[in-house]
Amino acid sequence: MKRVPMTLKGAEALQEELKHLKGTVRPRIISAIAEAREHGDLKENAEYHAAREQQSFAEGRIKEVEGKLADAQVIDVLSIENKGKVIFGTTIKIINVETEEEKTYHIVGDDEADIKKGKLSVNSPIARGLIGKEVGDEVTVETPARTVVFEIAEVLYI
Repeated sequence: MKRVPMTLKGAEALQEELKHLKGTVRPRIISAIAEAREHGDLKENAEYHAAREQQSFAEGRIKEVEGKLADAQVIDVLSIENKGKVIFGTTIKIINVETEEEKTYHIVGDDEADIKKGKLSVNSPIARGLIGKEVGDEVTVETPARTVVFEIAEVLYI
């Protein structure tokens, strides 16, 4: 079984989603199915078919989240001593050497990645290029668009 890295916050978010799906969504759908059954003929009962479809979607998502949590290797960066190295879970400030534009990214697992929120997948070209480097290092990264040189300005274990 392949372990998939995940931050503590990512694992907690999935656990909350699972709790919501099992504790709120599933009972509501079961109730909707029971109510639709009371209306009689199930073959032409749109409410029943819609509720069954919702149930199928919710059960699929429950299985997906449980699978992700089972395969997760949860890494709490706060429990690791900060030696200034870029590792999974760290927040980094990098400067594009060419444009002097500064960006801040949090290196996270694939399921947590959201570039608009500054969450960079550990498997992205930028993160792969930065992992293992230290503050002050210049890193050349091959992105799909072009080659970019970044300087690591700060590594935070937050």
